[in-house]
Parts: sequence; C-alpha cells; structure tokens
Amino acid sequence: MADLLHTAAELRARARAGRRAVVMTMGALHEGHATLVRTAREAAGTDGEVVVTVFVNPLQFGAGEDLDRYPRTLEADIKTASQAGADVVFAPSVEEVYPGGEPQVRVTAGPMGSVLEGATRPGHFDGVLTVVAKLLHLTAPDVALFGQKDAQQLAVIRRMARDLNFDVEIVGVPTVREDDGLARSSRNRYLSPGERRTALA
Repeated sequence: MADLLHTAAELRARARAGRRAVVMTMGALHEGHATLVRTAREAAGTDGEVVVTVFVNPLQFGAGEDLDRYPRTLEADIKTASQAGADVVFAPSVEEVYPGGEPQVRVTAGPMGSVLEGATRPGHFDGVLTVVAKLLHLTAPDVALFGQKDAQQLAVIRRMARDLNFDVEIVGVPTVREDDGLARSSRNRYLSPGERRTALA
C-alpha cells in the first residue's frame, strides 16, 4: 500500500533514489488516473518513486462551481493509486498548500488562459497553474504526467514550465474513455442519462 503523507516535510524526509514521477489529481480516482500512475511507474523505473497528489484546489473553482460537492474519496484513492503502482499519496491540507490563506502572488496563464474553456471560466487556468507550480515545488519531481483529456490545461502547463524554466519533464498521456467513447472524468457522475448522451457529441 502506498504511504499516505500530508506535509511537504514528510515528503522531503524520504530517501530518494532514481527518478521521481508525480501525478497530480483532485482525487476521486478512476481508470484514467490509474493509467497516468502506471505510465508514471514506467517513467520512474523500478528504482524510482511515484507520487500521486490528491488536492482539491479551491483557486480553480469559480463562483457557483462545484467545490463543496466535488467528490472526496481518499481511502478509495489510496487503494487505486497503490494498485496502479504509486509509492506515495501526498494529500496536503489547504493550509499546507496555501499557508496564510489565498496567495497574493499567482501564476497567470496569459492569453492562452482566456480562450476556449478559459473564456467561460475566467481565472480558472490561473488557479490551475498556481497550484501546479506549488505542487511541483513541494514534490520536486523529475517528471510530471498529465492527461491529454484536459488539452488546454496540458498546453498551459507545458508553456509555464518552458517560460518559467521549471526543471521538470512534462509528459502528456492519452485520454482513457468509457465504453461509449466518453472521456473518463470524476465529474461524469453528475450527468443525467440525457446529459450523458449529449456529452458524446
């Protein structure tokens, strides 16, 4: 079973050998996440370490979005991550990630964050990049893996790593889909049968 850690100090105290690969999630893990973890295991190698972060990031939720009802299933997440090959589940508190409250200094996605999904969710990608930057600092990985399902998110993360000289390899992993073709998502459980059919369009 993967070790459950809640603080960056606990993570830093672990002896490191080989490459560290990190998979960042907001929990409610499914087969898409498990595929990311298995790919991370390959990237880290047998001597390396796979860290799965579980953190529901308040900065990327806008007004009226589902922060309070976003699924939180940590015990099941630890099991899923462990079975897929994770060594550590890092589940920090909001206070651990944002000591002193909401950060005054944030990463901005710039023009890339104001089109497509960003056009209807102002500030969303700024929140994503701020937490990804912080989690990269807290976990100090050699490689970080993200699903291609969130294509704009992957693009802005790659651009941030390049523009701000993050010393980490960013790897995109192909989307895992349901039997009917819908991309696996923790939010699929919110869909009614009619919405589920519409989503396939």
